[in-house]
Amino acid sequence: MKKHGLSVFEIEKEGFRLKLEKGPSVQAAAAMPPPVAAEPKAASSAPEAAPPGLKAIESVPLKEIVSPMVGTFYRAASPDGAPFVDVGKSVTEDTVVCIIEAMKVMNEIKAETSGIIAEVLAENGKPVQFGQVLFKVR
Repeated sequence: MKKHGLSVFEIEKEGFRLKLEKGPSVQAAAAMPPPVAAEPKAASSAPEAAPPGLKAIESVPLKEIVSPMVGTFYRAASPDGAPFVDVGKSVTEDTVVCIIEAMKVMNEIKAETSGIIAEVLAENGKPVQFGQVLFKVR
């Protein structure tokens, strides 16, 4: 992974899934929980009463649309065209959500899941890696 500059590698075949992540992201994730755990203790009485509905929404896991290849991410078919999808748009398994250019070939990427686009994580015109999360879907 170091030799090729990869931070994440993911492969799925015949029901077997393997995901490798470079060490620094794991250390960053491990460093994050203590401050998060400290916040609820400091403000446990007020927030507990207000956001039960918010906690229910947050507990719903979001589905991820990931890049099936390395390439350049494009949100629209042309530079002045409208994006294929935006936050709040419904998608089905066959909805084209973006294009990834790889080796001068424009590859249409389909959602492969149903729901509503909750977040766009990739930046238009920027490189993406195999397995990188492009969109999150509710």
